[in-house]
Amino acid sequence: MFVLTTQVLSDLAQKFTADGFAAVGELVSPGELAVYRDIYDRFLSGDIEAGDKRSDLGSHVPRKDGVRENITQIMWPSALHPPLRELPLHRKALSVARELIGADAELDFDMMIHKDPHTAVPTPWHQDAAYWIDMPDHRAVSIWVALDDADVDNGCMWYVRGSHRQPLRPHRPTSDGKNIECDCSEDEPGATPVPLRAGEAVAHSGFTLHYSRGNTTDGTRRAYILNYRPAAMIRHERARGADHGLGENVRQVRNADFAQD
Repeated sequence: MFVLTTQVLSDLAQKFTADGFAAVGELVSPGELAVYRDIYDRFLSGDIEAGDKRSDLGSHVPRKDGVRENITQIMWPSALHPPLRELPLHRKALSVARELIGADAELDFDMMIHKDPHTAVPTPWHQDAAYWIDMPDHRAVSIWVALDDADVDNGCMWYVRGSHRQPLRPHRPTSDGKNIECDCSEDEPGATPVPLRAGEAVAHSGFTLHYSRGNTTDGTRRAYILNYRPAAMIRHERARGADHGLGENVRQVRNADFAQD
């Protein structure tokens, strides 16, 4: 049974509140990894069809010969393959999310972000909230789960400590207009890489600046991300047509107050 001690949860919540991100520890056990990797790889191969939920987060960079996507993103894997919701990760991640943002947290959406060996394309710096409509309650947490060991060379997450307490930065479309980005770099004060072992997770706020380097290694980097916010805010989004690509998978700056001209 998945249990985090009161002290661990308290420390996790304090770090998340102070820094805007926090390493969670193991959410997928060694025995469960094979199940998640198998489902993940079936999405990548097309055995589980993703349709327009599949896209390239690195489409602004020319692709090498034989490369389908520089950075594969598949939105809503649990809607495309409902058995995912019955596996342990969704229950564990929900438990963590409720500790970090409140007992009213529910799953808003999930996604897979994949970096093949030697694709070497970074995920642009951004804040998730720039993708979202503005809401009266800003509580949100993304739980980024490594299905392979993740380090700086294959694309572990980088965060800017404390950036969630600053105003959201202006964001703009990437050069091909299919993704978004903002100005930031690894030299930003507080920029911190968070390496993880396979099965471990890191949680971040919707306002925390983050990015990851491209994968320059011989190995693959599979990541599964689950996103949570208050149930009332999910209803608020849906009533305004915001469903994170479930209906129409188009990535743009939706938080209009922070679109860069």
